[in-house]
Amino acid sequence: MTKDLPTDSPRHDPADCLFCRIGGKSLPSHVVHESDRILAFLDIHPIRRGHVVIIPKAHYAWFDDLPADVAAEILGFARELAPILRRRYDAKRVGFMFTGTDIAHAHAHVVPMVEPTDITSRRYIAEETLSFGTAPRMPDEELGAIATEIAAALVSDDVFP
Repeated sequence: MTKDLPTDSPRHDPADCLFCRIGGKSLPSHVVHESDRILAFLDIHPIRRGHVVIIPKAHYAWFDDLPADVAAEILGFARELAPILRRRYDAKRVGFMFTGTDIAHAHAHVVPMVEPTDITSRRYIAEETLSFGTAPRMPDEELGAIATEIAAALVSDDVFP
């Protein structure tokens, strides 16, 4: 198994990386949190309402390439976000996972889990044949309202209803 080239490789072009473009603000996103090193925004194809993606602004193809302090900042923000998502979206749990099957830029998903199957493995599913598709694209107006709601909760002492 080979890894993608590091950021400083002459063959890495941020213009070809969706998350580099979002992190660099050349593509729009519905931001819920931003620091110097990370950006958290709503997934446009959410598993559940409130599904947030957290990326490092710098390009790292694999999560295990992340500097420890950047990985800790991603996890720390996810921990701050989880109780807000749990309360707001009536979720029993909030799932956190680093993935990379779709975009070769380290990123974490923070997902309010309403059903046990919201985040699962094929190993837990009893049916022999399954098919998967992309979750529906949420309208920008709805994403904007959710992002505003979550961002406000992050800076407020108020508890969501």
